[in-house]
Amino acid sequence: MSTYTQGLQTLTLSGLRFDASLGILETEKTAPQPILVDAELNLGPQPLMPRDDDITHVLDYRKVRKIIIDECTAEHVNLLESLIGKLANRLMQLPNVKGVRVKIAKLEIFADCEVAIRMETGQW
Repeated sequence: MSTYTQGLQTLTLSGLRFDASLGILETEKTAPQPILVDAELNLGPQPLMPRDDDITHVLDYRKVRKIIIDECTAEHVNLLESLIGKLANRLMQLPNVKGVRVKIAKLEIFADCEVAIRMETGQW
């Protein structure tokens, strides 16, 4: 009988909504707009059971959430493409992160649809 000790782990945050200063239109430059962020972080091989069941031995998703919000609200960014690249780069710097998939959607830029960019970097 085999005993498994490791597995491939992905941390996912879905549907994170907040306001950000983003865009090239005059209305976008004067007021923040709602965006939606989804992020997947490939953590690669991880123990099936964290050592001591202790938060210090895993990537704390509260920290990931805060980084996403902080990066997206730090300053006005003209292009969604610039913002997503900046965010993907920051998330790749976290400990044990092998790859990042991020999607940012502008929820109210058009009355009839959302507009989103998806970026993938690192190992998958």
